[in-house]
Amino acid sequence: MRKIKLVEVRSEIAAGTRGASMGIDALKIASLDKKSNFFTQFDPINVPDANNFLWKGNKHPHGKYIDGVYQVLKNVYSTIESLRLEKKFPIVLAGDHSTAAGTIMGIKAAHPDKRLGVIWIDAHADLHTPFTTPSGNMHGMPLAMVSQLDNLDCKVNEVSPETISYWEKIKKIGGDFPKIEPGNIVFISVRDTEAPENHLIKKYEIKNFSTQEVREKGIEKIASAALEKLKDCEQIYISFDVDSLDSSISVGTGTPVPNGLTVEEAIQLNAELIKDKRVCCWEIVEVNPTLDTENTMAEAAFEVLETTTKSLVDNY
Repeated sequence: MRKIKLVEVRSEIAAGTRGASMGIDALKIASLDKKSNFFTQFDPINVPDANNFLWKGNKHPHGKYIDGVYQVLKNVYSTIESLRLEKKFPIVLAGDHSTAAGTIMGIKAAHPDKRLGVIWIDAHADLHTPFTTPSGNMHGMPLAMVSQLDNLDCKVNEVSPETISYWEKIKKIGGDFPKIEPGNIVFISVRDTEAPENHLIKKYEIKNFSTQEVREKGIEKIASAALEKLKDCEQIYISFDVDSLDSSISVGTGTPVPNGLTVEEAIQLNAELIKDKRVCCWEIVEVNPTLDTENTMAEAAFEVLETTTKSLVDNY
C-alpha cells in the first residue's frame, strides 16, 4: 500500500463566502454517519491556516487577503514538498481552492526535473489574476499562480503596488519559474468561465472535457483521453472541487453551477483516474457545510473521497 498521508488545510480566506474551513470536519461527520473507519486509517497532518486575517479586514480589493493567502501557500508548499521527498502520497482535504497552488508548488519542488500535469475537475477554470478578476477572490487564481501568468492582455483592474508585490512573491514560492505549463492542464466539467480565462484556454489549447462529453463518451474513455493528453508528464496531480458536481447536489459549496457531474460520475471518474501510476497527489476542496442542510454535500464528497482512496490502495 502506498504510504498515504492525509493533509488537512482549513483555509477559507480566498473564498467569497465563509465556512469552507469547516468542510474537513463535515467530511468527518459524514464518515461517522456512514460508520466508516476511513479517518482512523491514516495519520493526518494539519497545515496552519491564516483565517485570522479575516478579522483584520481586507486591504486588497483585487486579491482579497493576499497577505494571508501568501502565508498559507508557503505552509502548504513546504508540507507537500516534505511528504513527496519522503515518497508519501498526499491526499489533501482543503477549504478554498487557492491552496491547490501550494500543493502544486510542493510537488514540483520535490521533483523539479519531472514534468507535472494537472487534472482539474471543477466548474471553474481558476485562471484569473489580480489584473483580470471580477471578484478579487483568490480561490479563482491558483492555476495562474503556478503557471506564472498575469494575463495582462486581458487586464481590467488597476492593481495596487502592494497587491502586485504579494502576487509576485506568491508566483515565486518554490522557485521563480512556472511550476506547470498551461498546456499540461486538463479540465473536466469546467463550465463557468470569464473572457480573460477563455483567452488563456484558447491561447494554450487547454483541453476541457464538458459534462456532456463525459455523459456521451463514458467515464473510462474520458479518463483515458485525459491521461493520454498528459502522456508527456511524468507526474500527475488531480484536484477535485465539489462544485464540479451539479448545483442540484452541490448546495454546500460557495459557487454552485448547473449542468455538472452526478455524484456517481464523480466517484467513477476519480477512482478511474487515480489508477494511473503517475498520479502522485489527489485533493478534494470547497465543501462548505454552512451553506448546506443535513450535511448533504459532505456526505457526497466523502463518498468520492473514500472510493477514490480505495481505488488508489487496490491498484497499487
